[in-house]
Amino acid sequence: MKNAVITGGTKGLGLEMTKEFLKSDCSVIICGSSEEGIEKAKSELSRYENRVLILKCDVTKPEEIEALWKKGREAFGNIDIWINNAGINQPYRKISELPYDSISKIVDTNIKGMIYGSEIALKGMISQGCGAIYNMEGLGSDGMIQRKTAIYGTSKRALTYFTKALAKEVEGSKIIVGRLSPGMMVTDFITKPAKGEARSAAEEEDFKKIFNLLADTPETVAEFLVPEILNNNKNDVQIIWLTKRKAALRFAKGMFVKRELIK
Repeated sequence: MKNAVITGGTKGLGLEMTKEFLKSDCSVIICGSSEEGIEKAKSELSRYENRVLILKCDVTKPEEIEALWKKGREAFGNIDIWINNAGINQPYRKISELPYDSISKIVDTNIKGMIYGSEIALKGMISQGCGAIYNMEGLGSDGMIQRKTAIYGTSKRALTYFTKALAKEVEGSKIIVGRLSPGMMVTDFITKPAKGEARSAAEEEDFKKIFNLLADTPETVAEFLVPEILNNNKNDVQIIWLTKRKAALRFAKGMFVKRELIK
């Protein structure tokens, strides 16, 4: 049995991964930034109350992440797995139209929050002698550029570089660092642009076509990722759900098999 921390674990993929870890007899510490999300997660996970700790944490504040680590250690002992999953999307706008506060929030959460989480987990794992850190990739991680996603994509490109650099630094130790690539999922994070900015009719139609071909539910992705994480012992690994081969097969099958995740 292992103990895992998942930031941003009160909803979406984070919550579904929590459920999968719990089904595998792990103990899990999760955090969210809203009281509403925390209460909903507590309700959904009530049957596992002895093996799950749900806390409020703002990942842009290192002192709160340090408290998350400390409370997790106090509750369950060593932290074997730390997943930096917390992230926010950007308003669906061009760079010239983005408010400065939106840019700051994305950078603070997706880049600085991920770096703080990695550093605090690394220090703790050095102290305890072992552990695994995983960071969650997203649109932009592989260098693909999409209109009106510049800041979010930049944050994920930075995440990939940082994670690979961190993996280099832990080589030869009993700590491993890796990346999780979940692909497209049916969550508000992707299906609804931040703050409700609407896509044009043409943009919406194109989005639906691609989404219905390639997307999956968070439950499906979590069922794949968690066993891979639990079984992995390699450093600098990238655990990919939507591989290029899988995507190509879906495009090929799309002529004959209709997937309708969103209408």
